[in-house]
Amino acid sequence: MSCINRRDLALLALRAGTGAVLMAHGTQKLFGWFGGAGLDKTAAAMEHMGFTPGRHSALAAGLGETGGGALLVLGLATPAAGAAAAGAMAGAVAVHAPAGFFAQGGGYEYPAFLGFTAAAIGLAGAGRYSLDHATGHTFDQRWMLALAFATSAVAAGVVVTRRARNAADTSQENG
Repeated sequence: MSCINRRDLALLALRAGTGAVLMAHGTQKLFGWFGGAGLDKTAAAMEHMGFTPGRHSALAAGLGETGGGALLVLGLATPAAGAAAAGAMAGAVAVHAPAGFFAQGGGYEYPAFLGFTAAAIGLAGAGRYSLDHATGHTFDQRWMLALAFATSAVAAGVVVTRRARNAADTSQENG
């Protein structure tokens, strides 16, 4: 097996593992699968965490994780998939950041790792064993890479900033 084939096989394994984990997390939010809360309870939790409106936030997080994960597994529209998943994980990092870095203490280690991994796959491309390769990279163009990551960064920034503002407003009302 040549070096190029090994890299493509490694990208396939990384895409499949990361995408499957993201899909599992997203379907917990959307459908209550794998012991998850489902959309209504996730929406209420999102409101409690300061993401408003809660239903829209739960839907966006669930779709970013499920859709981004599915596209990563398939290796289709890889820049958009990586950017969407990374953006969804930015919100999770914001929630867990007050608890510090390590997951054992409720920190942001795990969502940060998923976000960075998804972003790296989006930047690297899906490799030869992918639908992007099979379709001649129709959905994997340089301009799509820039647009996907810029859009995701702006959206994540808006969501996280709005959440911080909501938390500050709630704190002032209660204090």
